[in-house]
Order: sequence, then structure tokens, then C-alpha cells
Amino acid sequence: MRRTRDYFLTGPRLGFSRWTPLDLPLALALWGDPEVARLIGGPFSPGQIAEKLRQEIAWQAAHQIQYWPIFLLATGEHVGCAGLRPYQAAGQIHELGFHLRPAFWGKGLAEEAARAVITYAFQSLEVAGLFAGHHPENAASRRILQKLGFRYTHDDLYAPTGLLHPCYSLAAPTSKHPRIH
Repeated sequence: MRRTRDYFLTGPRLGFSRWTPLDLPLALALWGDPEVARLIGGPFSPGQIAEKLRQEIAWQAAHQIQYWPIFLLATGEHVGCAGLRPYQAAGQIHELGFHLRPAFWGKGLAEEAARAVITYAFQSLEVAGLFAGHHPENAASRRILQKLGFRYTHDDLYAPTGLLHPCYSLAAPTSKHPRIH
């Protein structure tokens, strides 16, 4: 039986839901995929993926944010996840992230998802800014972040991969800086 989804946020082709414990099969398919896991510190065991899912659910409960599961509006197919995590609570800075299943790479969906999350962060949550990083071999994520207006700030050690990851920031729009569309 297919579960009907309620989307709290949508883009032209994507709907954003919230992770629940019933989504473990989707989490296993996403974070258990070797191509996805390689870029975010995997491979991950089923137990580690279950813990990642629990953490996403906990962030939603505590902060009303998570890397939300995303779906194609036309078919209901699970595309991956995109959203926010706490980064610097005192400075109202959140981390933007997106993990897409390989079948959906190269279709503009990561950019679409990120644009929807950025708009939500600045307009609904009124955050002061966003942080993002990516695996140093992930040129596609670098291009997306730059296209969205993120500016490179530094390289930082990302413990799960053991590598220096390029890091970027995006300040909240002001009258001098138009909102991202």
C-alpha cells in the first residue's frame, strides 16, 4: 500500500515531506546507495542509516528543520532529501544540504530543491544566513552552490570523509541583495 504524502513545501516538480519512522525503506535506499554514501562519509550499515533517520526526526522535533525527503510531484517517486540542519544557533545560521538518488542526478532537481529550501529558510524561518559544504570531488554541488549565490569561505575537515571540504555561505537577502528566485 502506497502512503499518501502531505507536502508542506513544493517547487515546480518537487514536494517536500517530513521523515517519519515509516520511511526507513526510503532512507535505506538513499543513504545505502554506494554512490550517495561515498560523498557523505559512507558506506553506512543499516543500523547507521536507521540512526541517521532518527537524527533527522529529532532535528525536526527540536528545531522544526531537517533534510526533508523530497518526491516528484508527478509520480510520487522518492528523489532524495534536501533541507536544513542547525549550524550556528546563536547566529541564526543553518546548514543547507541535499542528497539525491543517482537516478535523479543531472536533471536540475538538486538546484530546484535547494532554491525552495533557501526561500523557505529566509522567508518563513527568517534565518540570518546559510552555510553549505560539499565533497571536494563533487563538482556538481559546487556549481549549484555558486549558481545559487553561495560564496566560498574556506576548507574545513569533514570528519565523516576525513577530507577537507570546500565551505560556502549565503547571507539573508537585504534591500541591496534581492531574494533568490
